[in-house]
Amino acid sequence: MSINLKNYIAEIPNFPVDGILFYDISPLLADKQAWGETVSQCSKIVSSMQPTILVALESRGFFLAGAIARELNLGFMMVRKKGKLPGELYSYSYELEYGTDTLEIKKDLLKSTDRVVILDDLLATGGTLNACDNLINKTGATVVGAVCILELLDLKGRDKCNFNVETLLKY
Repeated sequence: MSINLKNYIAEIPNFPVDGILFYDISPLLADKQAWGETVSQCSKIVSSMQPTILVALESRGFFLAGAIARELNLGFMMVRKKGKLPGELYSYSYELEYGTDTLEIKKDLLKSTDRVVILDDLLATGGTLNACDNLINKTGATVVGAVCILELLDLKGRDKCNFNVETLLKY
């Protein structure tokens, strides 16, 4: 049985601000078959990149990374918004489609020998993935790729990434 995952993405106009069309993955997460298919497809892609650890972007990347890490017997760590992680951190500020933000990563969890795959729900402008790449590079680890559920093609976000980016659904 083939599942059309696009049937499980809700389009919400003018969220979080006017002029933005938000792609909500909540229905995808709520449906066990659609979520299972998403995790299965993403796990195959991630496995082919041969990571030693996964890095998840706040917050919807956490769901994906946790499921894939369990399936592939890998660990994962979180990249969070400013002020949400304790300890010594690296920070990186960047522009969003609708403003600016700062991401942080713990300094002591990645090793220089780590091969990292970044996981998030959405590739839009590429700013968040690029910011995460900059943070990971500060730790000495290497980004070998990124996997996202959705990609907004018109925003050309993959052009900002100097690593392989794979997405399941393109809009």
